[in-house]
Amino acid sequence: MTRIDAKFAELNAVGKKAFVTYVMAGDPDYDTSLEVVKGLPGAGVDIIELGLPFTDPMADGPTIQLAGQRALDGGMTLEKTLQLAADFRKDDDTTPIVLMGYYNPIYNRGVEKFLEDAKAAGIDGLIVVDLPPEEDDELCIPAQKAGLNFIRLATPTTDDARLPKVLQNTSGFVYYVSITGITGAAEAEAGDVGPEVARIKAATDLPIIVGFGINTPEKAQNIASISDGAVVGSAIVSQIGAGKSPAEVLAFVKSLADGAHKG
Repeated sequence: MTRIDAKFAELNAVGKKAFVTYVMAGDPDYDTSLEVVKGLPGAGVDIIELGLPFTDPMADGPTIQLAGQRALDGGMTLEKTLQLAADFRKDDDTTPIVLMGYYNPIYNRGVEKFLEDAKAAGIDGLIVVDLPPEEDDELCIPAQKAGLNFIRLATPTTDDARLPKVLQNTSGFVYYVSITGITGAAEAEAGDVGPEVARIKAATDLPIIVGFGINTPEKAQNIASISDGAVVGSAIVSQIGAGKSPAEVLAFVKSLADGAHKG
């Protein structure tokens, strides 16, 4: 059982929905980023998605693209991202961390070495958005063998013919992308998302977490009410990009967490 599995078991036992946040590792600099990440569990975050900066983030909108560029400009690398996770683990051995990014930096490091290092740093799961199920032998299967969850995205365009393929080697949870397009591009509507979540739930026992387009406590509550939890990324990253202090960012995160936990 991974930390992700344990977290969902714990939340289910008390009838609570999950609140998941995405932040870019190293944005705007290593120390500030670490302070924010360390503060997330205290602000009500159940699972942390840690963005791996990359030069060509094709699924991300301007907010997260800019965050990645700030991190890269500050010297952030895959190695330093894993170090940030390891530094977080010095004080917190229970909050799950999902590393989210693209395959190129992992491929460059070498899959075996990467998985060994990620496990040692305290990473629990991976979301690699540019590796489809047809490429499962590249990273997904080795990651599962190494004890990491491999979390897949399902989208409004994932039809019933495609869904079984998407789910076949997925573990931890399914990340349902509530809108078509890039991150931060539109707002999620519970009325549109509810039937899709129900459709995916009929095909898997895994928790369904909904992300993209959630930017207020009310939205987080509405989305959590029709799923197993909500993910917020761009709205938090934009606060960091606006130069808000870690305390201000974490206060905003807490308002979102409170909303999601009412769901």
